[in-house]
Amino acid sequence: MNEQNNFLIAIVLCLGVLLGWQFFVVEPRMEAERQQLALLAEAEAIDLATQSATGEAADLSADLSADAMPTPRASGVVPTAQPRDVAFASSPRVAIRTDELQGSIALMGARFDDLILTEYRETTATDAPLQRLLQRTGETGAWQARHGFVAGAGGNITLPDENSLWVLTQGDVLTPATPITLSFTTVEGIVLHQRISVDGHFMFTIEQSVDNKSANAVTVYPFGQIVRTGLPETSGLFILHEGPLGFLGEAGLQELDYDDLLEDGPVKEQASTGWLGITDKYWATAIIPPQNNAFTARYTARNAADPADITFRSDFLLEGESIASGAAYTTTSQFFAGAKVVDLIDDYADQGIERFDLMVDWGWFYFLTKPMFKALQLFYELIGNYGVAILIVTILVKLAFFPLASRSYETMAKMKKLQPRMVQLRETYKDDRQAQQQELMKLYREEKLNPLAGCLPILLQIPVFFSLYKVLFVTIDMRHAPFFGWVQDLSAPDPTSLFNLFGLLPFDVPSFLLVGVWPLAMGITMFVQMQMNPPPPDPIQARMFQILPIVFTFILAGFPAGLVIYWAWNNLLSVLQQGYIMRRNGVEIELFANIGLKRKASSAADPKDS
Repeated sequence: MNEQNNFLIAIVLCLGVLLGWQFFVVEPRMEAERQQLALLAEAEAIDLATQSATGEAADLSADLSADAMPTPRASGVVPTAQPRDVAFASSPRVAIRTDELQGSIALMGARFDDLILTEYRETTATDAPLQRLLQRTGETGAWQARHGFVAGAGGNITLPDENSLWVLTQGDVLTPATPITLSFTTVEGIVLHQRISVDGHFMFTIEQSVDNKSANAVTVYPFGQIVRTGLPETSGLFILHEGPLGFLGEAGLQELDYDDLLEDGPVKEQASTGWLGITDKYWATAIIPPQNNAFTARYTARNAADPADITFRSDFLLEGESIASGAAYTTTSQFFAGAKVVDLIDDYADQGIERFDLMVDWGWFYFLTKPMFKALQLFYELIGNYGVAILIVTILVKLAFFPLASRSYETMAKMKKLQPRMVQLRETYKDDRQAQQQELMKLYREEKLNPLAGCLPILLQIPVFFSLYKVLFVTIDMRHAPFFGWVQDLSAPDPTSLFNLFGLLPFDVPSFLLVGVWPLAMGITMFVQMQMNPPPPDPIQARMFQILPIVFTFILAGFPAGLVIYWAWNNLLSVLQQGYIMRRNGVEIELFANIGLKRKASSAADPKDS
């Protein structure tokens, strides 16, 4: 029994140490690193070199850089005498209107830089501001995207850059039913068009065309680019990726941290299928080149003394296309900007965007996490409450593992019957530990018991716990999902606290003291479950078993309420299941005796009687 208790303690302590380390050590350390990076005064130059049609290096940084301001020569360009920020603020726009989006596209640079998600709010308050995704230059945390063409090495044409003013030649408002067309004519007589359409959700399609009306052949390279300024705030948790990401053919999934990109420099990959972008916890942008078409994907960062001036960029560059005089060329790419709704992301993947489903960070254990989400989603569609769905799925998981759990609890029940004999053996061989272990193993063999079998319920609970934690933390479906009463967001911690009597006292408590009703319920049920087992003979171990529920109560108080509800409910079901199995095996339940509210059975007092 001593070995069993040691094993149980090791498992529980390891889990506690991992969770505690993440919240109390890793997060503060990452925050300190972010602050240190923000104070760096040294600027870091990034060379955005690509390959020209002949394979020679051609510096296209002036064309793709958000800071480049070449002297404009083409028709429709904002005069250089006007300051850039003033010119941009006063430039015309074309509105975006769908059921799920509202915003506008700036004709200066033909850039997406103004987008609001109409079905999501920043908080659970009914009057909270709508969630903004893309932001204009000059706003905190500007997040933008644009598409266009750059010329090859030695090209003698002037293509529009981000300061060039496009003309709206078709449509007046971009809706799912009414696409728009933007046009630009260079001084050489090359006519460019961007036909932009949007579906009913978050996917834009950009059909770019070049009509070469000049006297010479030209070579152009189509590109797509996402730029984000400032150092974004992230959760800092290891289970969730936030930052540049993408899927690039044979190179596979790319997940880059902001800090690593600043420190290690650009990342470049060659691919012929896939996508790339930048993601937050619930929101993302992604540019999707034409599939089965070779392109260069790049992730770059530019450091700055002022954190607000730090720049991150994800872009792709297609291979060069030579267009003869009088000929035309068309290429189509896509741009995603919106919420990472699981079903919607999966639909886009099914429509031909390779592995777009990886936009949602399911992690290494996606084979557990995604089925868990699908199960919760199924019951949510039937009931309309994700909290109730969690309760139902927990019951189903318990039923699925009942045979294994039953055997485990039966083993524990038999171990409880053998407790007097085990105590007698320890007393008999207390000065000879090796003999004590040999006799205990002999007893286990005679009774056909495996002392480690009792650990199965805990071991089985860990992957389920992790998969549910992941679902609650990464899926937007759980964001702001209410349960009942005070729990209005299953993805956020229980907002109540024992230390202000759950809101009865008129003061707020620090975040580390937010020990709400559900964390307390979890701690109590965990304590009851532990006390149903025979107490360890070692008084130190027995004390540890009494303290662990308190420790876990404080640790899990900061976890999503949905996860704490699951654990409390799972503990309660385990208590009922274990009580039933112990009764069936004729073992007395000594819960009240273990907590000192009832005298222990006389059989345990005299080991010799057994």
